[in-house]
Amino acid sequence: MVAGPRTLTLIGFDPGLRRTGWGVITMAGNRLSRIAEGVVKTDESLSLAERLASLYRGLVAILEKYTPDEAAVEETFVNTNAVSTLKLGVARGVVLLAPAERGLPVAEYASTAVKKAVVGTGHADKAQVQMMVNRILPGSVTAQADAADALAVAICHAHHAGARRIEAAARLAAS
Repeated sequence: MVAGPRTLTLIGFDPGLRRTGWGVITMAGNRLSRIAEGVVKTDESLSLAERLASLYRGLVAILEKYTPDEAAVEETFVNTNAVSTLKLGVARGVVLLAPAERGLPVAEYASTAVKKAVVGTGHADKAQVQMMVNRILPGSVTAQADAADALAVAICHAHHAGARRIEAAARLAAS
């Protein structure tokens, strides 16, 4: 009896201090399936430290509930407001820390790479990304743009992870 492809559970994150999107998918061979998605929100009336702690606790709860095998995080772009960029950077640090602390491999992808993997062009808008996520992952009809972006990060990671596994198998076969 031949076993089918190993199923991996992947989680993608779209970091933000106010709203961090997350999306969980499974990958079995080249088949992707949506498990869940959502947004971790922080209370803007709290201090930065309290908001980061709240974000961390929310991420830990999601990681404990879905127990992914790998994680992927969208890279931060620099905008014109330095204070906003710094706050996004510290939030992104928390998003990188939560899965890494649990021993998960964490990949990072530029937003253009994520958009290209999902839409076919690195300059797609949020509506295009959301529409394609809903097509790629049947049953996914997320109305939250941050959650759709996180699912797109997970899809991008699945494409790259699949390519790495094929390359590794080819190297093994050649040796």
